[in-house]
Amino acid sequence: MQEITDPQEMRAWSRAERSAGRRIAFVPTMGYLHEGHLRLIDRAREGGDRVVASIFVNPLQFGPGEDFASYPRDLERDRAAASARGVNMLFVPAGGAVYPEEPRVRVAPGPMAERFEGATRPGHFAGVLTVVTKLFHLVEPDVAVFGRKDFQQAMLVRRLVADLNFPVVIDVAPTVRELDGLALSSRNVYLLGDERRAALALSRALRAVERAWRAGQADPDALTRVALDTLTVPGVVPDYVALVDQELRSVSRADAATVVLVAARVGRPRLIDNVVLGEGVARDPVAAAAR
Repeated sequence: MQEITDPQEMRAWSRAERSAGRRIAFVPTMGYLHEGHLRLIDRAREGGDRVVASIFVNPLQFGPGEDFASYPRDLERDRAAASARGVNMLFVPAGGAVYPEEPRVRVAPGPMAERFEGATRPGHFAGVLTVVTKLFHLVEPDVAVFGRKDFQQAMLVRRLVADLNFPVVIDVAPTVRELDGLALSSRNVYLLGDERRAALALSRALRAVERAWRAGQADPDALTRVALDTLTVPGVVPDYVALVDQELRSVSRADAATVVLVAARVGRPRLIDNVVLGEGVARDPVAAAAR
C-alpha cells in the first residue's frame, strides 16, 4: 500500500492510473476503521482496479459542541487495516492541505438536507458535501462507495453527483452489523456499560416495524408507533422515527421500497440506523463469514 498526503500528488497518481486504463474505486472515511469501513473497501475492490481510501476528519461537518476534537483517531491501526484489506493508495491529507483557508464557498445541500440529521445538526450536510466535492476533484474516482447506515448522507451524495454532473458512480453498500444487530459505527466506542445493551433498541425497533409491515400494517403512523414503543427503554432518548422514500420524502403508505429511519441518543453518542422494508434488517455479514 502506498500513502499520499499532498492533494496534488493524489490527483497526479489517480490520473496516471486512469491513463493506464485502470478504474479507480474510492472509499472516503474519517478513519478509526471498523469492519463496516473494511466491507466498503471489499466492495470497492470488486468495482475498480485500484482502490483509494481517504482518512480525513472533516471539521466542516461538526457543529459547535460536537465531538470534532475527541473524535476517535488511530492512524497506525487504520494503516494496518487498510493495507490488509487491499487498499492501493491511502490518502491522508492534513487539514491545512484540504482547507488552506476558511472556505468562503460551500456546497448547499438543498431541501433533502432540511429534515432528520440536517434539522438536528444544522450545517452538517453542507460540510459533508463540500468535503466530498473536494475529495472527488482530488481523487477523480470512477466509482465511490458509501455505507447505507448513513442513508440521508448517501442519498445527498447521489443527488450531488446527479445535479452537478460528476463523472462518478455512487455505490451504496448494505449496513454491517455486530452479531447482536447493532450497526457498526466509529461512535460505538463511546458506549459505556449498559449503554451498549440499550443501544440494541434501535435495531430491535427496525425489526419490529419490518415484522408489522410484513404482517399487513402499511400505515406510517402506526408503524412509527411500533418503533417508538420498542425504543422506550431506559437509557435511550429517541430523536426521530420516519418512513420515507429514496428522496427522503414522507410516504402515505409503506411498501417494499420504504426506508425506516431511526435516531436516538444513548448516553453520550447519538446513533442512527435504518432499514428498507423489502430487504429487512439483514443478518450480520460478519457473523455469516465467521460460520
